[in-house]
Amino acid sequence: MPHKIILASQSPRRKQLLEMAEIQFDVLIADVDETNPPGMPGEEVPEFLARKKADAVAHLVKDAIVIAADTVVLLDHHILGKPTDAADAKTILSQLSGRMHKVVTGVCIRKNEQEVCFSITTEVYFRPLTTGQIEHYVTHYKPYDKAGAYAIQEWIGVTGIEKINGDYYNVMGLPIGDVINVLKRDFIVTI
Repeated sequence: MPHKIILASQSPRRKQLLEMAEIQFDVLIADVDETNPPGMPGEEVPEFLARKKADAVAHLVKDAIVIAADTVVLLDHHILGKPTDAADAKTILSQLSGRMHKVVTGVCIRKNEQEVCFSITTEVYFRPLTTGQIEHYVTHYKPYDKAGAYAIQEWIGVTGIEKINGDYYNVMGLPIGDVINVLKRDFIVTI
């Protein structure tokens, strides 16, 4: 009997990655307070929030496998959130220009009492960005729903990123290869 899999996320990119992996799933989103304890290191926040999201959905769907995730962009250990407006997006991209930052995605996979949570970190190196490039990207792509004010798969990634160390799909929002390995190893899902 196939496993029922639930993606506890409204992210179109996470949905796209599961679809690319040809995993059959449904989407169910629970309203979760996405604050973390004061003083929690930025590297620990994504896994903490992923666990909160998984907990919120898991009790609604008995015997289903719930996949929850959260992604943060860290610059010098400080979390760069989603921009509030165009000016904020430009400020964030100016901070990332010519620098390395880390993208950390926490994943929590649950089925009833069984739970596997982990975090994956990818280093992303931006080339120096001109004011014109930043202006073009913010104007045309409106990255207001994206942590760090960018999406690696969009124009800014193609033109502005010099290199990455780690999982490309992690930067998109879900380390899909690691998710598949956990599903196969720990939840005996045939993929």
